[in-house]
Amino acid sequence: MLNPDLPEAELLKSLLQPLLEDFKYWFARSATLLETEEIAFLSSEAQSDLLGRVEQAQQEVNAAIALFQATGGQVGIETAALMPWHRLLAECWQVSSRFRSSQSAKLGR
Repeated sequence: MLNPDLPEAELLKSLLQPLLEDFKYWFARSATLLETEEIAFLSSEAQSDLLGRVEQAQQEVNAAIALFQATGGQVGIETAALMPWHRLLAECWQVSSRFRSSQSAKLGR
């Protein structure tokens, strides 16, 4: 539960900083999967496109983190800016889940 006694800047830090770190972590994991595995159910073009979008999002997240840190946590990010990252991560999680399922099926044969 949120502490109503926290100043706005501290509240922003307590919410936004972990969220940005989560985006950074999950985009890095997604990039690693897309760079190191051949994903049979994606064409090479689709895999390359997804990787490109992940790399672009990583740059955007890193810029947001740098800005957030440079201002001492005094700036926020519009929800409209976060939603494309969220949708992209959802797409990556679906690919990852399907990939893991296909790998498990191969091992189970």
